[in-house]
Formats: sequence, C-alpha cells, structure tokens
Amino acid sequence: MASVNAPRGMRDFLPSDKARRERVLSVIRERYRAHGFDEIETPVMEEYGRLHAGIGGDNEKLAFNVLRRGLDAEAIRAAAEDPAALTDLGLRYDLTVPLARFYATHRAELPGVFRSVQIAPVWRAERPQKGRYRQFMQCDIDIIGDDSARAEAELIVASLDTLDALRLEGATVRINDRRALDAMLDVFGFAPDERPGVLITIDKLDKIGPAGVAAELRERGASASAVDAFEQFLGRAPGGEGPFGEAQIRASLPEGVGDVVIAHLLGIGEAVAAARGEAVPPLVFDPFLVRGMGYYTGTIFELAHPSVTYSLGGGGRYDGMIGRFLGQDVPAVGFSIGFERIVDLVALADSDAAPAVVLVHDRDVAVAELVALKAALVAEGSRVRLEKRTKNLKGLLARASADGYSAFATVAAGTTRSDLELKPLG
Repeated sequence: MASVNAPRGMRDFLPSDKARRERVLSVIRERYRAHGFDEIETPVMEEYGRLHAGIGGDNEKLAFNVLRRGLDAEAIRAAAEDPAALTDLGLRYDLTVPLARFYATHRAELPGVFRSVQIAPVWRAERPQKGRYRQFMQCDIDIIGDDSARAEAELIVASLDTLDALRLEGATVRINDRRALDAMLDVFGFAPDERPGVLITIDKLDKIGPAGVAAELRERGASASAVDAFEQFLGRAPGGEGPFGEAQIRASLPEGVGDVVIAHLLGIGEAVAAARGEAVPPLVFDPFLVRGMGYYTGTIFELAHPSVTYSLGGGGRYDGMIGRFLGQDVPAVGFSIGFERIVDLVALADSDAAPAVVLVHDRDVAVAELVALKAALVAEGSRVRLEKRTKNLKGLLARASADGYSAFATVAAGTTRSDLELKPLG
C-alpha cells in the first residue's frame, strides 16, 4: 500500500495544533505592528539566478529548484551536466533574499527607512531529523535604509517585547560584530583568504572547546603563528565577564580592535536599555559569535532564553545584499524569530476567542432546525459545531474539548434557542 504520510520533512497540523500556531502568530504580528513594522508578502518562488547569486550562503545548496516548463526527455539528457539549464525558478529558502529583491523592485514606492515584517513558509532540502524540517515558518523583521545603531536597537527591542508578550520573559541577546571578528583575526595574524574557514571552526567553540578549535585550525592548515596567538588568547584569564558595557567588551577582545565598532555596539546597548527601562541592557557581548551567513557585514545577534540551550532567533546587518540588485549599497539589518522553536515553548490561553459550542443532536432533528439553531448562535458571536449523538458521548465531548470547544448543548426535535442549556466542557 502506498504511503499516505506527508512528504518527509513536512508536516500536517491537526485543528488544535493549527489554532495554537495561529494564536502565537497573531501575537507576533500584533507586537511587530505596534513597533511600526509593516507586513509584506513575496512569492514563494524567485528566479533561479537570484536564489543562486552567492548571497544566500550555504542555504543556496539546500534550495528546491523548479524544472523549466516544456522540457522533454531529450532536452533533459542534453542538459544533464548543467542543472541551471534545466531550471528557471526555485522555492525561497529564506525571506531575506526575496526582501532584497522586493525592495529593489518597489524602492520608489517605499519610505526612505522601510520597516518590514514577513511571516511565511520557506523550503530547504534539509536531511529531515528532530527539529529540522524541509518546510517551516519564518518570522522576519527588517529595517532598510538606516545604518545607525537605532536600527539594531529597534529590532532587538521589538523582538524582546514580542517574547515578553508570548510569556517568554527573561530573554537576552548575544551580540557581536563581523568587523570585530575580522579585526580580531587580523590581530592574530590569519590571512584574509583563510578567514572564512577559520570562522567556521571558531563557530564550533561552544561544542568542541578551545583545544578542539585550535586542533581543527591546525588540521585546516591555518597559519601556525596565528593559531598559537589565538590559542594563547583563549587560554588567558577570563576578562570579559560582567554586565554589558565598554569595560566588558574591551576585556573580551584583544588589543587593536577599532573604537568605531565598540562605539556602535555601545550605542545599541544604550538605546535598548533606555527603551526597556533597565539600567543594563539585556545584551551579552560574545566575541566568538559568528553566525554562518556570509552576507553579514556588521552587527550579528542571537536570541537566547534560559529555558533552552539553543537560540530562539537571530540576525544581523547585511549592507551589501541589496546593492547586488540595485547597483548601489543600501544599509539593511534584520532579525528572525525561530517560530518553530518557540511555538512549542508558548502556552497561550485562547482567552479572547469567541465562545465555542458543540450542539449534540438526536437523529430525528430536522436539518432546518439544526441549521437555524447554529445560525442563531453564530449571530451571537459563538463558534458552533454540529455533532450527531453517539453511544460514546464522553469520547465525542473529549474530542471536542481537545479541538478547543468550551461548551455543549443537547438538541432534540423541536428545540428552540431559548431551550438550549449550555454546559461547560472539560
């Protein structure tokens, strides 16, 4: 018998799961809208050349590509050695590349500083495993046209506010700057052409530790003197502990990192603290935070919560991406909440939902009577489901309760609206 399961790495959602996801999404939308972000929508597909233009990092390797229309077997064989000749479109693997294309298309119609929200599914040809799906929801906010610390601060404040509204208080943001990373690698003596590989290894610091990082750098063939200097720096006495601030940032970095980057980070922290009404911002400077996307040009950050060991979102500044479409650079920075990760952590009561009623009717009740009763309750603002009485009434009501219904009433022939006696479920 053929499988009737959803495709590997993709999921069905039962009504109760879908309702819970929509409640979380409604909070995210409301909070971001309150912070001045306007929602946009882009197509699920983009042109192949845009998705594979070298601006999507490793995600480009995970793109689902769409065959050109009208190809026959002979054409497919002829182009077998050139996949690009077979495809002209692809499913989006993130929302950032489509946003860059969107802005390039509609720049004349948008404000000078554009604050966008995109909440939509994306597709990646991942190897399916726990927590990794081939189709998943992304929730992105971006600010285009502002190169100041204000943009990062707005993104961070809006995202922390959103987590608070989802009752995930106590979140912090790990923050770094790719320019600080580059300066640090320069101080240690790593050559420019070996830095991409070095950053990949540094990104494993939390998993394999300083000794593991140093060993892997040597295996990669990185400059021996640079690896020695980096290993010595990692083995120094801890100096970057304490609350976020200039002293903590400088103590976390080797001497020689420019003041401009530090000033930018401090400006973000000052703005976030002021907005949150806190003496110290909920930021943690992490000099070894890398984030894998090659398009980041400045500030990078990740959202952390004490209830889990993994990040709940992240983002950064990508000032060079839009210029690939426009021919001139436009500053841009974005933050993405990991919806699939947070939705399982959130327990939001559906307190604002309309009353949900199940009408359990006898077999002999006329269809016209049932539909009229249902219409009367719907007109009063209730959500209504009709169910024929079964021998296992307890099981029927348990299923209705699991689907989010809060009350029920029994209906016999001749029952009117005034006769209905609503009883609580659960």
